[in-house]
Amino acid sequence: MLHFHSIRARLLFVLGLLSIVSIGFFIGAAAANRSLAYWYLVWNLCLAWLPLFFAWLLVKFMRHHPWSSWGGTALSLLWFIFLPNSFYIVSDFIHLGDIGQLDVQYDAVMFFLFALSGLLLGYVSLYIVHQQFLKRLSRTTSHTLVAFILLLCSYAIYLGRDLRWNSWDAFLHPTGVIFSLSDPFISPSTHHDAFTTTITFFVLLGTLYIAGWQSIRVFRSSLRSAQN
Repeated sequence: MLHFHSIRARLLFVLGLLSIVSIGFFIGAAAANRSLAYWYLVWNLCLAWLPLFFAWLLVKFMRHHPWSSWGGTALSLLWFIFLPNSFYIVSDFIHLGDIGQLDVQYDAVMFFLFALSGLLLGYVSLYIVHQQFLKRLSRTTSHTLVAFILLLCSYAIYLGRDLRWNSWDAFLHPTGVIFSLSDPFISPSTHHDAFTTTITFFVLLGTLYIAGWQSIRVFRSSLRSAQN
């Protein structure tokens, strides 16, 4: 069986390769269109790496400290606040066609690569935290927490896409963010998009995560059977 550090290195290599290829496509599009109009894809991809970084720091921190300590709480909060950025890139597809591209298919592939990179970065970091839940909580509680996290991420995509809030606004403008969070529940009839966007992305993110989770279980079962 592969050593853990080898698996981690290979996973980082794959995630890094996807990001590099995505950025390469952006450079090609920028050169062909003579425009940096899609620069936000690169910025969003950079933000998508932060949850994985914080998840790694959290696991490393918890080897010597309890999760409930100030350090564990702070790293968990940072991970949670920036996690929606990984999934947010999927919503960037609405910008496909904003400028006069020379090759729409090329740009479609570019958007897909960025979205795929963001999703994988988000799911890997979520899987890492999910495993930490399972070490400390029941399976039902752990799965429920993950579902709730994905639901909040879906709502955060609405806050970012429709209301233009960013992750760092939670620190810079906490009052405005809290108001935006609560307003759809106070006046649901005037915030139809909040619920449709949240439900749409929750179904998408939840379904993909379940598919990935089950695929990993099948792979592990097959590996054990082959070893026996």
